[in-house]
Amino acid sequence: MYGPQALLALNFLCDVNFWDLAKSSDPVTLGVMGTLGFASLLSWTIILAKMFSFRRARSSNRKFLRAFRKAPRLDAVAAASEQYRAAPLVGVFDFGYSEVCRQLSDHKRMANQTALERTLQLGISEEVTRLERNMNWLATCAAVCPFIGLFGTVLGIIDAFNQLGLSGSTSMRAVGPGIARALLATAMGLAAAIPAAVFYNYFGNAVKEIAARLEDFSLEFLNLAERNFES
Repeated sequence: MYGPQALLALNFLCDVNFWDLAKSSDPVTLGVMGTLGFASLLSWTIILAKMFSFRRARSSNRKFLRAFRKAPRLDAVAAASEQYRAAPLVGVFDFGYSEVCRQLSDHKRMANQTALERTLQLGISEEVTRLERNMNWLATCAAVCPFIGLFGTVLGIIDAFNQLGLSGSTSMRAVGPGIARALLATAMGLAAAIPAAVFYNYFGNAVKEIAARLEDFSLEFLNLAERNFES
C-alpha cells in the first residue's frame, strides 16, 4: 500500500521527538515557533468556521431559491425569507425588495429597472464581501509563514555553527541536534502555510461559484419584480 519512501518518512517521523527539539531551542527560535503555532491555530480556526459558513450558505440558498420560485409575489417571498437568513440570496433579495418598496411608495406603475439593477449589484457586492471576510488572513499565513520559518532556521543554523566553533568539535554529533532544531522552524512554517494556501484557493472558488448564483438570482428577481409592477 505504501511505497518505500513513504515508509522511510513515517519511520523518521516516529523516531524524531519534536517536543524535545522544541524545548532545547534558543529563545529566539522558540519565539518563531510560537508565532508559527499561533498562525497555524488562527488559520485552522478560520478554515473550520468558513467550511461551516459555506456549507450553511449553500444549503440555505437552495431552500430559499425553491421558496422564491414558488412564490407569486415579492411580498410573499419577503415573508418567507426570514427563515433563510443565512442565505446570501436573502441579502440580495432584501436590497432589491427595499428598492421595489421605495418605488411603489412613489406611486410608480413601472419599475425603474436601471435603479433596481444597480441596487441588486450593491447587494451582490455586499454579500461577496461578507463571504470573503477573514480570507485575507489565510492568504497572509500562506505567504508569510514559510519566510518566518526560514528566518528561524537561519538563526538556528547560525547558533549551531557558533556552538560548534566554541566546542572545537567537528563531528556531526556536535552540530546535528542544533541543525535539527533549526530545521524544525521551517517544517512548522510549511505546516502552517500549506493548509492556509489550499483552503484559500478552495474558498476563493466557492465565493466565485456563489457570486455566479447571486448574479443569476438578480435576473430572476428582475423578472418577478416586472410581473409584480405590471399586475
